[in-house]
Amino acid sequence: MMRLFLFLLVCLPLLAMAQPNPSDYISWNAKQPLTWNDYLGSPDPTSDAAASTNTKISIDFNMSSTGFTYKVKSFFSKQKSWAIHKSVYILSHEQGHFDIAEIFARKLHKEISEYRFNTKTYQKDLQKIYQKVTNEMFKMQSLYDAQTNHSIDKEKQGEWIIKIGELLKEYNYWANY
Repeated sequence: MMRLFLFLLVCLPLLAMAQPNPSDYISWNAKQPLTWNDYLGSPDPTSDAAASTNTKISIDFNMSSTGFTYKVKSFFSKQKSWAIHKSVYILSHEQGHFDIAEIFARKLHKEISEYRFNTKTYQKDLQKIYQKVTNEMFKMQSLYDAQTNHSIDKEKQGEWIIKIGELLKEYNYWANY
């Protein structure tokens, strides 16, 4: 099961939110996959899920009269992620959720890097870009769980792990955000 919460951290009045607490979050890193020790949250007693992975995507913007600079990140929340049944197989499924968040952080970086700054419409433009990318991410996260039946369908799970790996490679150019 996946609970996904996204933050758009910007200096835009309509979109501004607080910075995540650094001690609660792990930044996505290909060399540092999730471990069960990262899951510090309390299980949801109303859920029948084996585990729940909570991720966030943030964007920090600096605006000026000539344009903007930005930094995109994808995070895993240790305090909001939990597990009841801990196996290597289930952890692989949960890592897939974090990897999907990273794919869309890269997509967001790509979209914003292609944006031409417009002082008159930038707030609306950036919000539209963010909404488009995050809506696509929510759809993929849901499709991942639906098609794998939350990892129960091992054949589909294997197919998704390959697909996620291919998408990470496809968007690798935009990984250095």
